[in-house]
Amino acid sequence: MNIVVQACADNKDEEEDAPLPGFRFHPTDEELVGFYLQRKVDNKPLKIDLIKQIDIYKFDPWDLPKASSREGEIESYFFCRRGRKYRNSIRPNRVTGSGFWKATGIDKPIYSNGGSACIGLKKTLVYYRGTAGKGTKTDWMMHEFRLPNSTHTNASNATFSNPKSLALEEA
Repeated sequence: MNIVVQACADNKDEEEDAPLPGFRFHPTDEELVGFYLQRKVDNKPLKIDLIKQIDIYKFDPWDLPKASSREGEIESYFFCRRGRKYRNSIRPNRVTGSGFWKATGIDKPIYSNGGSACIGLKKTLVYYRGTAGKGTKTDWMMHEFRLPNSTHTNASNATFSNPKSLALEEA
């Protein structure tokens, strides 16, 4: 189940909501899947709200950073359920108001620290303006992280996205 990661304390000062000076959120793929996404699926919220939950497909990519909790960051991180294109289909719906996200290549497995267990999958997507078949490729790309199919009933529905400019692609 995707629930917003939020602060657990009910009586927090406004100062606690302020960004921490010098803090940069740059988790590894293993940390994104093995810690943040797994905790989200297990309904174990964090004490600080690092990753917002939004429906990223209701936004065009250039509007997503405005929805992020950390203005000015190059990368934005969001929790998002992956919707289906058709009711009884496994095909995901990645259409936005002005275009669509198109998957490139195959899912890349993410392994635990020991390297033997696959703890998640990473998919790279590129944004196209227009409609499928007539779209124009842009420089926007997104990395979608998800848990592999498992005994967790909602694990395959949970997605974690990292939209950013193609020019700033991870090495």
